[in-house]
Amino acid sequence: MREQDFLNHFLQKEYFKKHSKVVLALSGGLDSMFLFHLLSTYQNELEIKLIVAHVNHKQRSESDWEENELRKLADAAGLPIYITSFSGDFSEARAREFRYDFFRKIMKEVGATALVTAHHADDQVETILMRLIRGSRLRHLTGIKESQVVDGIEIIRPLLHFHKKDFPPIVHFEDQTNQENTYFRNRIRNRYLPELEKENPRLKSALLDFGREVSDYQATITELSKQIDVEDLNELFSFSRQTQGVLLQNYLNQFPDLNLTKAQFAEVRQILATKSQYRHSLKNGYELIKEYQNFRVCKISLQADEKESELVLHYQNQVQHSGYLFSFGIPLEGASVQKIDVSRETPVYIRCRKPGDVLIMNGHRKKLRRLFIDLKIPIEKRKTTPIIEQFGEIVSILGIATSDLSKNTKNDIMNTVLYIEKIDR
Repeated sequence: MREQDFLNHFLQKEYFKKHSKVVLALSGGLDSMFLFHLLSTYQNELEIKLIVAHVNHKQRSESDWEENELRKLADAAGLPIYITSFSGDFSEARAREFRYDFFRKIMKEVGATALVTAHHADDQVETILMRLIRGSRLRHLTGIKESQVVDGIEIIRPLLHFHKKDFPPIVHFEDQTNQENTYFRNRIRNRYLPELEKENPRLKSALLDFGREVSDYQATITELSKQIDVEDLNELFSFSRQTQGVLLQNYLNQFPDLNLTKAQFAEVRQILATKSQYRHSLKNGYELIKEYQNFRVCKISLQADEKESELVLHYQNQVQHSGYLFSFGIPLEGASVQKIDVSRETPVYIRCRKPGDVLIMNGHRKKLRRLFIDLKIPIEKRKTTPIIEQFGEIVSILGIATSDLSKNTKNDIMNTVLYIEKIDR
């Protein structure tokens, strides 16, 4: 194929439309060297500024020599190059994690918004077959994504539609370990695929078509389920168990770094079906929060210091706290303004819930824990709802309940009003 054909493809797909500065992961193999040639030659046409990054894995005697050659190549092209060396016990998984940590660091340092890798169609075939053999979930059988956003950066694979045989001869380094069958991917490439192609010479095309078909089904499911609130368990459980599983899996797809195993997925379904209020750590910093008939998956948040979340408000003063404006005796207007009767004799304390809290209701002291359970208040709301305190007693749990103490102040000549307006709508 001609270079112009690759360039036309890049322009047609608009890979770099949103990016002015990109980092290329350069290994030295034929695919990444050809991609380096394309991107460095056509920077103006693609309207990008190219930065090169290389990881020396220190696994071969030629590695240091190749590093120096790549440095010369980048210098000759007038491009900045960043290089690091792998350290520690080597494995494919550790090496990949090391590489991407390095790439993210460089991108942040240079202000790049996209990482470009040289994955091609043969890599895609190998990935799909590897995942089939390993018994991966259906959504992973789409293979490698042409582009995806992870942790705020876009990873672009512009050669994914081309096979290695499409690349013209170009100076590159041959990694002799690719011929060894120590690693699974090498066995797929060197042993399994050639054997299977004896049965079906068009196996590679068939696997790529299979991956695209799975991707189409997933896109269809996503489109058709847009009007379904999966986090509402009443709605989710109105479907058959099979449909519930598909909808839940599709919901989890929105978290790109949350790849649950089949056992972990089954555990999530069990929690949703049997638990009332529950928090469950998942993986990669995520947690599942079940609150009666609703749930959500989110990153685990750091708990605020309880002392920092308590403040004192004096009469004729205002303060903003927890997304509200509290005005002690200074009227606020508007339909959304809440009003609580309080006394002007002593400051008002605004805080979060504490262990052992009680509220006086209908002449009886009721524990907040029991009140929250009776009212089915979600766990997260229990922790964050502001509590109004005066004279050492709870006057109100904002938006949930009001104490008898507030009602008693209505006949007190020293009474006034605490006005509360939500300001983070």
